[in-house]
Amino acid sequence: MTRQLDVPLHVVPSAPDADTILRRLARDGWTARAGFALPDPTWDVGGARIVLYGRIADEETDAVRLAVLAAARGAGVVAICDADSPAGRALIDDLARLGQVHRGVADADPVASLIPEQRALLDRLAAGDTIAAAAAAEFLSLRTANRRIAEARALFGVRTTREAVLAYLRQRQPD
Repeated sequence: MTRQLDVPLHVVPSAPDADTILRRLARDGWTARAGFALPDPTWDVGGARIVLYGRIADEETDAVRLAVLAAARGAGVVAICDADSPAGRALIDDLARLGQVHRGVADADPVASLIPEQRALLDRLAAGDTIAAAAAAEFLSLRTANRRIAEARALFGVRTTREAVLAYLRQRQPD
């Protein structure tokens, strides 16, 4: 099997992110199809430039299996799922064996996508505050602050808050 190196493999947290990626791929000549099952009996579908997309819930191990099989056969994949869930981690691990997996919207500026609350929290965390202290200083509940930080981690495509703060510091524009 000859695998194309430019086959898109994306795992994104939301449908709008998937729509953005699918529009970009359509401009590049890819044909989008809902679901992860390939009806074509030919093993290598890489030349067809098909990208399969859909949502994968945590309990859908069959969808993970179908997405990975489609990618192995040369189809692009845009999966909407929580990258930190067991199914999301399994999907990313398996797809990573086939090529580079993009998490989130490729080529987007994560700092520009942050809302003011997230920027303020990341600034305070960079200054050494705990999440609880940053939340209190920004008049947010701890739960809301944790949600905003989790969203920022997803935007930066990282797993830890420390990595999110470091990515934020590297990418933000000086004031």
